[in-house]
Amino acid sequence: MNQVRTFLLFAWILVGFLIWEAWQRDYAAPPAPQTSTSPAVPDQQDDGALPPAGAIPEAPADGAPAAASEPAEVEARRVVIQTDVLRLEVDTRGASIVQADLLAYGKTAEPGAEPVRLLDPDDQYFTAQSGWVSSQGEAPTHQSLFSADQDSYRLADGEQTVEARFTWQGASGLMLERTIRLERGSYTVAVDDRLLNQGAAWKGSRYHQLLRVPPPAPKSSFTNPEAYSFVGAAWYSDSEKFNKIAFDDFDPREPLNETARQGWVAMLQHYFFAAWIPAGELSTQLSTGVVNGRYLIRSVSPPLELAAGAEQTVASRLYVGPKLQEQLADLAPGLELAVDYGIFTIIAEPLFWLLSLFHALTGNWGWAIILLVVLIKLLFFKLSETQYKSFARMRQVQPRIEALKERYGDDRQKFNMAMMELYKKEKINPMGGCLPILVQIPVFISLYWVLLESVELRHAPWIGWIQNLTAPDPYFILPILNLLSMWLTQKLSPTPGMDPLQKKMMQAMPLVFGVLFAFFPAGLVLYWTVNGALGLLQQWVITRRHGEPKKA
Repeated sequence: MNQVRTFLLFAWILVGFLIWEAWQRDYAAPPAPQTSTSPAVPDQQDDGALPPAGAIPEAPADGAPAAASEPAEVEARRVVIQTDVLRLEVDTRGASIVQADLLAYGKTAEPGAEPVRLLDPDDQYFTAQSGWVSSQGEAPTHQSLFSADQDSYRLADGEQTVEARFTWQGASGLMLERTIRLERGSYTVAVDDRLLNQGAAWKGSRYHQLLRVPPPAPKSSFTNPEAYSFVGAAWYSDSEKFNKIAFDDFDPREPLNETARQGWVAMLQHYFFAAWIPAGELSTQLSTGVVNGRYLIRSVSPPLELAAGAEQTVASRLYVGPKLQEQLADLAPGLELAVDYGIFTIIAEPLFWLLSLFHALTGNWGWAIILLVVLIKLLFFKLSETQYKSFARMRQVQPRIEALKERYGDDRQKFNMAMMELYKKEKINPMGGCLPILVQIPVFISLYWVLLESVELRHAPWIGWIQNLTAPDPYFILPILNLLSMWLTQKLSPTPGMDPLQKKMMQAMPLVFGVLFAFFPAGLVLYWTVNGALGLLQQWVITRRHGEPKKA
């Protein structure tokens, strides 16, 4: 077993996995048609239906609250709330957050590019709604009309917070004042509901829900990192921990129905997500559904009792922004798991921590990747040394193996027996070069997912011509360097007993992988190139130390 073979073993495992993922996305059977799991909504509204009776304590039998009083002069409109990093549009129908622009993240890497729009009321429908439902009279739902004093609220210079208030007044004396508050530099939206009961005793439950259509499929399903990122709903509970479900796996016949403490619900996509985080440790009821072709995940809080003349404020938070790993863990238990590394999380998280540490030292994600590769090579130095020593010893006996091949001709059985006898005599383990590669495979794949999933690296520049580590190298310089590294490594590697056809296939592999890597993000190719170059250097030193091939 030589280095090229072991490298290709690893490379083919990775490429095979990517091909399988792409095939699953492109050719898997489409999901069965799905119908709504909730009661129909009025004709003028096609957003999420109200929670069914079984999901909300004390809800009416038909799952819909009593009609709310709506003054004729009040019309729905959009209210803008803006900070330095976030611009929201709130619809006064339901005081729902229907649009969210992430001002610090452009859709492309070009200067002045339009910001990423995560919540969207139009074609890529994605909205965050909340409301109340009650079996005792009216309640302000996400379909009720609110009033607002202004059309725009913007963070002023020197201020740290900006807030907007929305008011709903019921006919029976119940009033709701909803305050939406943003802080400078934060993607966390505080949504506080102050209920004032000026009528008879009232009981109701608050619900939060996210409703969306799936984002558009990426243009390239094989080399585009977005094609491999999870897209769907997620939730967390203290008992079941983190769970997720892809949109294709939503089953209207078996919707989610789970009670959770410290629970939150979210919609995830590549780099960005939105999540409702109820305050405190209440036991919320979590559910999913499909409403008019839109996917819904919802949490419902226990009923709140409000005596006549009483008032109470209930707080919650909405996170709408990038998957910034250092901040998410402080917002809610398990929220950092929105950055989904899959089965490699246990390795990927420490790798990202190291990558962040190197970025803090260098101020550049490209150099951070290089330092991380160097550290990994140092950690596996002894394993790699054992591998390259095995290669060097195999290289020494290669002329003798060629002589055996000439002696036995086409008798492969006798040739293999003689070759194994030679290995035994020279104390060479032909599998000695494989184990180090196999041990490192989980680390390499984990780092691969770190580079794919970390929004911190999105559109990050390195040097010179590489101004976007998440896009392919525009001049193919890194893929060419990687190709040269593989070709030189192949020249140093022994190929004992390999027939001419195999040799030709092996000689073509650097070109094949060079072309393949030309379409991968530059950050990944940078990793492969530096890793290959360091391996080549180490192999060259060990090969010279152990001498040239011995004569037969």
